[in-house]
Amino acid sequence: MKLENAIQVLEPITNKPFKDFLTDEQMKGIRINKGLTGQLLELQLGLENSSRNLDFEDGELKSNKVDIDGKPLETMYIKQISSMIDDLLSEKNFFETKLYKKINNILHVPVYKGSRKNKVNRKEWRLLPYIHIKLSEHPQLKKQLEEDYYNICKLMKKQLDKSQNSYLHTCNGKYIQIRTKDSKPYNAIYSNVYNRIVSDKNRAFYFKKEFIKKIQEFSSSYPIQL
Repeated sequence: MKLENAIQVLEPITNKPFKDFLTDEQMKGIRINKGLTGQLLELQLGLENSSRNLDFEDGELKSNKVDIDGKPLETMYIKQISSMIDDLLSEKNFFETKLYKKINNILHVPVYKGSRKNKVNRKEWRLLPYIHIKLSEHPQLKKQLEEDYYNICKLMKKQLDKSQNSYLHTCNGKYIQIRTKDSKPYNAIYSNVYNRIVSDKNRAFYFKKEFIKKIQEFSSSYPIQL
């Protein structure tokens, strides 16, 4: 499935409460432990709602919780770093990394589930207008993400070079960051470059809220007028 096909499926259900297009049975079947937007696409396409995340031929589906006006309420997961740790510590060319492949062509679909101050029933959840971002069409954004990548690589090495026992900590760029993504039992990360464990927990790249605010500037659907 290509991103353009996903867009066609999403458009009729955007900005509509789930109760308007999901049955009670479908609502109950939504899994908490996998991508909500991917599940909705599967349902609309008549596909089996599997435990596997929905993949696309030419890009990535990314989603995060937002307020009703589109303001991001959380960061947005990109990719775990365990499989690319030595690429990062070797400062592999950004455009040849698994990270770049993940973010080069993104369909961002914000999900409104209420907020801390305003709890809403699952039937009232809704998808807000999508934003399709191809980095090739946004050279300044692509340049900043490239700078973030190399700055994070350098910061990771600086943290590990402090001592033989030092571990990785949160590393921030302007739009992306690396931080913990793990649960017990924790999964340590081993580096062949350093010949040792460099983190006692798994870690992942995330888009920061600043990235989401930035890409909203490229969409005529934002800011949302209430």
